[in-house]
Amino acid sequence: MTKIHPSAVVDPKAQIHESVQIGPFCVVGPQVRLDANVRLVNHVCVDGATTIGEGTTVFPFASLGQPPQSLAYKGEPVELIIGRNNLIREHVTMNPGTAKGGAVTRVGDNCMFMADSHVAHDCIVGSNCVFANNAMVGGHVIVEDFVWLGGGAAVHQFSRIGRHAFVGGMAGLEGDLIPYGSVMGNRAYLAGLNLVGLKRRGFSRDQIHELRNAYRLLFAQEGTFQERLSDVAELFASNAEVMEIVNFVRNNTNRPLCMPNRETRNETA
Repeated sequence: MTKIHPSAVVDPKAQIHESVQIGPFCVVGPQVRLDANVRLVNHVCVDGATTIGEGTTVFPFASLGQPPQSLAYKGEPVELIIGRNNLIREHVTMNPGTAKGGAVTRVGDNCMFMADSHVAHDCIVGSNCVFANNAMVGGHVIVEDFVWLGGGAAVHQFSRIGRHAFVGGMAGLEGDLIPYGSVMGNRAYLAGLNLVGLKRRGFSRDQIHELRNAYRLLFAQEGTFQERLSDVAELFASNAEVMEIVNFVRNNTNRPLCMPNRETRNETA
């Protein structure tokens, strides 16, 4: 049976699974869907067409599904879809999409959003990601799986962050971050590969060695970036991890590629 504290305000039209727990002073709107074993600890506000997946816990003063912070939003139907088994800590904010960006903001499974972190309109956040305290991503940002954002990190609108990448604390990322990459600084520059994260996630010594060789070639001083990219694609054609980087760089993008040093960090691929 659903456990709803008497002080909570839950619209009768909301879809609430029988195993959901809603604590004191929570507010749940009419278009909200809460799946099995969702827990709203207390003082949580969930509004709009928001879905929260099974096993997700939301801590006090989080605000999920309020209208997007975009001047382009004119009240059209939009959604926020949050996956399973996420931890959403105090004061986290997540906004739904806009018509311009596809009308959906989507968060995957098994993520942790620490206090005061923010997911803006039309973002796509993968699974197994960590947003440390005060980390924020602007509108239309794509964050792939296993990404870690350090405390106070800020990501510019329309940027992409590849799988297994790391954004250092207080970094201001203005462009696209390659898979397996690590950035730091304000403004952020590419500092190398996320070696600590790769080791923790079970990548073998050979896999990491190949990634390092490809990285050195891709960001060497000789030739143009396009020439180096072609060389990497040819030499490492059978390596899935390296080709993931190559394909990421080749995909169309609205932002420049984050580069290894301050002088060349805005070099466009």
